[in-house]
Amino acid sequence: MQGKVVLVTGGAKRVGAAICRKLHAAGANIALHYRSSAQDALALQSELQAERAGSVLHIQADLLDPQALSRLVEVTVSHFGRLDALVNNASSFFPTSLGDVNDQNWNDLIGTNLKAPLLLAQAAAMELRHNHGAIVNIVDIHAERPMPGYLLYNIAKGGLAALTRALAQEMAPQVRVNAIAPGVIVWPESAEWSDETRRRQTIEHTLLKREGEPDDIARTVKFLLNDAPYITGQIIAVDGGRSINL
Repeated sequence: MQGKVVLVTGGAKRVGAAICRKLHAAGANIALHYRSSAQDALALQSELQAERAGSVLHIQADLLDPQALSRLVEVTVSHFGRLDALVNNASSFFPTSLGDVNDQNWNDLIGTNLKAPLLLAQAAAMELRHNHGAIVNIVDIHAERPMPGYLLYNIAKGGLAALTRALAQEMAPQVRVNAIAPGVIVWPESAEWSDETRRRQTIEHTLLKREGEPDDIARTVKFLLNDAPYITGQIIAVDGGRSINL
């Protein structure tokens, strides 16, 4: 991926940081988006630029602001002179039952997980077409099998799965669009997922009987961007087999 430029949303920590490290190690220059994790973003930028000067740009933006999305692409292209790939990794995640649905929750979960990837693809389309680039969306295994108590999140990720396939049609033949559906990779930061019994029960439902690692997702992102020129419109589950054992 020498000389390629990749915009990664939510790239400052957790899975996003692993994606940035993997693509950077393969030679890519990284536009690292973050919303509130400024300290993590700066630390990762310093880490990666110690390996290759001038290779990482950090950009703060609220993905719920449509104008900020177009600026993300504009700033990336202005800085690096090109854009070859977009990784829609940023995500809001919190529970909502039917009774919890309101405008604020809808705008947050649908906005971050579905609307932002759509508008970023729109903003980046001309540049990606010019460079015969690619998009990778981070979906969720629960896009296909909803998780109880997470109504709006399930809807948003289901929409992102549909968007992946629709964009693959819309942007062909110049741009490939695929997605990854993670399983148990990094536990959510919310209190309800700190319960060890719940974690063990979740792991027990994976065929491989263990958690995955952020690098499992990062390796798959690199594969789809760099080593899969005849794959588009696909969603790859990276979940230890959990999606067939729910």
